[in-house]
Amino acid sequence: MSKSVRLAIGLLFFLVFSNQAIAAPESRAECQSAPSKVLGRAVPYCILLPPGYDGGKSSYPILYFLHGLGDNQEMLIRFGGFSLIEDMWEKRQIMPYLIVTPAAGASFYINSYDGQTHYSDFFLKEFMPYIEKHYRVEPGRAHRGIAGISMGGYGALRFAFVHPELFVSVSAHSAALMDKLPNVQGHSATGNGRLELLGRVFGEPPNKEFWDRNNPLALAGQLRRSDAPKIYFDCGSEDGYGFYKGAEALDKILERRGIPHEFHLYPGGHDWSYFVEHIGASLQFHSEAFSPAQKPKVK
Repeated sequence: MSKSVRLAIGLLFFLVFSNQAIAAPESRAECQSAPSKVLGRAVPYCILLPPGYDGGKSSYPILYFLHGLGDNQEMLIRFGGFSLIEDMWEKRQIMPYLIVTPAAGASFYINSYDGQTHYSDFFLKEFMPYIEKHYRVEPGRAHRGIAGISMGGYGALRFAFVHPELFVSVSAHSAALMDKLPNVQGHSATGNGRLELLGRVFGEPPNKEFWDRNNPLALAGQLRRSDAPKIYFDCGSEDGYGFYKGAEALDKILERRGIPHEFHLYPGGHDWSYFVEHIGASLQFHSEAFSPAQKPKVK
């Protein structure tokens, strides 16, 4: 074998293996469970890890993304959300950050009126500390956001308004916002399974004081401009549950209080075709909120 051929082969091997060495690891989804003494059981969750996470030492911002009623921790994986997120990472439309979705059943992410389910306590006291201990998460409010769809939008707004010291940004798509106390009179009287679930969480009929104490609309009226996180929310103008009325009410409350926010009322209903169309906007919103660093920090 001539010297020139050996050099050519050597160069080829160098290019192949050096490219493999410098190629950034791909993003991936991981589904596990977190233990909970508060709930007395393990709680499933799925977390989306950005390109470069595996094999690296960098720490990242984190977005808690809450699912809607009837859904679960696999929400972003099953409905194409992860593919959208991967594409946005690849095109650098959003910075790399972790996205985690815990299972929440029909809890509305609160401690239930009957005292049987303390989901809010679990989320704040157990789940967030667990995730931020077991994954490389950059600590502090400036690197933590919360988002949600439907019931998850209710939960995200409630968490952010009650604990603005924890979250730099909050977003919600078609949040389950109701400007009037729902009329729930027992499991069989309404014939509406979703209203029955409301009764189990908020009381039958819902206790007004308890309802107001957890309602994001009431909480927005108590939020101070100096404490407020960055806020984004949207809703479909044909939302079958009428949640656009609650979204419009939230917009007016925040305007009256002089709290900066971004609100959109788009054509569409309460379904995944609407959600998928607009999730990208809130992902970019959180990416900008996690700036000005724009890059994960190396510990």
